[in-house]
Amino acid sequence: MKIEVVNFDNVKVGELSLASEVFGEKPRSDILHRVVEWQRSKSRAGTHHTKTVSEISGTTKKIFRQKGTGNARHGSAKAGQFRSGAVLLGPRYRSHEYSIQKKIKNLALKMALSLRCKEKKLIILKDLELKSYKTQGLCKNFSAMKVLSGLIVGVDKNKDQNFIQASGNIKYIDSLPVEGLNVLDILKHEHLLITQECVEKINERLS
Repeated sequence: MKIEVVNFDNVKVGELSLASEVFGEKPRSDILHRVVEWQRSKSRAGTHHTKTVSEISGTTKKIFRQKGTGNARHGSAKAGQFRSGAVLLGPRYRSHEYSIQKKIKNLALKMALSLRCKEKKLIILKDLELKSYKTQGLCKNFSAMKVLSGLIVGVDKNKDQNFIQASGNIKYIDSLPVEGLNVLDILKHEHLLITQECVEKINERLS
């Protein structure tokens, strides 16, 4: 499976062979959905919390005498039915993370890559080197490639400073290093742009 390699001017500079076992997987929505839900659950803060009877301040003195008032018997003002009382069966601080098999994660990543390749929305870039850090120039490059929403994979903080600075304020354009490649970010963006160097690393990771 061959694909063109282009630069930021959308000019073909070569060709690259993609591994069919990585970029030729048949997508399955159930596998992709399973991994996306796992990622979203893992990223949840889980800091929602309501106070129980033991956590709120209040007196435990009897509100009124046991008999003769016509009211129900109560031994504490901290009960849930009173104003400023405890919340019964409310949300508690917890982690929403759970685990899934590594082979399922890798399979879903292959399917996400294959889906963008099948849709012809996978673009292989020679590199991310820019002569200028101006955002306007990079916007013109993306317009030439007809990329309105894109994920750029292969950013190196040590050598791609111009690209990082130029792309920082562009809406719907995100970037990450090849080590952070994941299913959710791929599916969130319409186009996937990967550097030529990173394709080899992805093949090694998933083959």
